[in-house]
Amino acid sequence: MDRRALIGLAALGSALAAAEAAEASGKSEGGGAPTHPFISLPTATATVLRRDGRRGVMTVEVGVDVADMTLRARADQSKPRLSAAYNEVVRLAGERLLPGAPPDVEWLSRALQAATDRVLGRAGARLLLGTVMVV
Repeated sequence: MDRRALIGLAALGSALAAAEAAEASGKSEGGGAPTHPFISLPTATATVLRRDGRRGVMTVEVGVDVADMTLRARADQSKPRLSAAYNEVVRLAGERLLPGAPPDVEWLSRALQAATDRVLGRAGARLLLGTVMVV
């Protein structure tokens, strides 16, 4: 069998499998309502002072879980505002951080949740924290 034909069949098979998986999960390419309540946002970063006096970076992975579909639509539209608010909170946390000390994740989660509620205009979205890391 010709290798080019085999590669074409493999690509066709993977495309059919992806279309079947999308159909099974209820998603369509027509841009219908999203079915998953989780919204992933870009990593928030801030500059911090390290123990040796050099500059470091604090990174915080964030996401939002929104069960209410009207609030989810608002959160989708507010992604840039949410990202900016999260970067501001992480910047403040980086300023508060003493050199060589671990970040205060409790304060960070409360402040990020308050920023989420403020940007969306009401409570109902739950902030999800991923990795909080200082390098």
